[in-house]
Amino acid sequence: MAPAITSSDPPHRPSVGDGLRLAFTTLTIARLRPGRVDRPTAAIAMSLAPVAGLGLGAIAAGVGLGLRAAGASALLAAVAVVATTAGLTRGLHLDGLADTADGLGSYADRGRALDIMRAPDIGPFGVVTLVLVLLAQVAATTALLARPWALAGAGVVVAVVGGRVAITLACRRGVPAARPDGLGALVAGTVPTPVGLLWAVALAAGAVPVVADRPWQGPLAVLLGLAAAHGLRRHARRRLGGITGDVLGAVTETTVTVILVITSL
Repeated sequence: MAPAITSSDPPHRPSVGDGLRLAFTTLTIARLRPGRVDRPTAAIAMSLAPVAGLGLGAIAAGVGLGLRAAGASALLAAVAVVATTAGLTRGLHLDGLADTADGLGSYADRGRALDIMRAPDIGPFGVVTLVLVLLAQVAATTALLARPWALAGAGVVVAVVGGRVAITLACRRGVPAARPDGLGALVAGTVPTPVGLLWAVALAAGAVPVVADRPWQGPLAVLLGLAAAHGLRRHARRRLGGITGDVLGAVTETTVTVILVITSL
C-alpha cells in the first residue's frame, strides 16, 4: 500500500529517474533502490507507466515466441505469455480486477463497496470476472501466436503497453481518489491530460502493423480498449467517488483484454 502523503512533505523537484524507478517498483516485481515517494514523483511515474509496460510486453512476447521456436503449441505459449505478465506484476492487476468486480457488482453503498474491495477474499463476481478475462486473454493470444512471429510479438507488446496507457489516462488531473489513503490517493489526478493523450496516439500509430492486411484494426483495438477503460473508470467514479489501486488494476486488465481480442480477429 502506498504511504499517505501529508502537506508537511517539503517541496522538491522530482527527477525522471525517481519517477521511472517508482513506476517500475509499483507496476512490476522490480525491486530498485528506493527513491522519494510523493505526489510530484507519482505524477512522473504514472506518466511513464507505458515504459514499464513496454518492458513487460517485450519479456512476455519473448517467452511466447521462444516457446513457439522450441516447438510448443500456440495454446501453451499463450498460457505462458499470460502467466508471465501476471508473474511480473505479482498478479496485482488481476487482483484489482477481481476486487473491483466484487465492489461494483454488489448492491452496497459507496462505503460498503470500498470495504468489499479491501477485503482479502474474492467473491463470486470477482471469480467469474477473473476466469472469463483470463480465458479471453489466453484464447486471443493463442490466435496471435499462430501468426508470423513479428506480428505476434507486436500484438502482445501493444496490448500490454495499452494496459499501462490506460493507467496514465486514469490518473489524469481532475480524477479524484476514492479513499484518502492507499495507491489511489498517491496517484489520482497527478498526470496532465495531454500526456495520456499523447501516449494513446503514439500507441495507436504503433499498432498499425499488428494486423498486416488490415492496418486500421490495430489502432481500432487500441482506441476501443482505452474507451472500455474510460467507461469503467467513469463508472467507478460514480459508484465509489474516485479511483483506487484496484480500479487501476481493473482498467489495465480490461484494456489488455479488449486489445488482444480485437487484434486477434
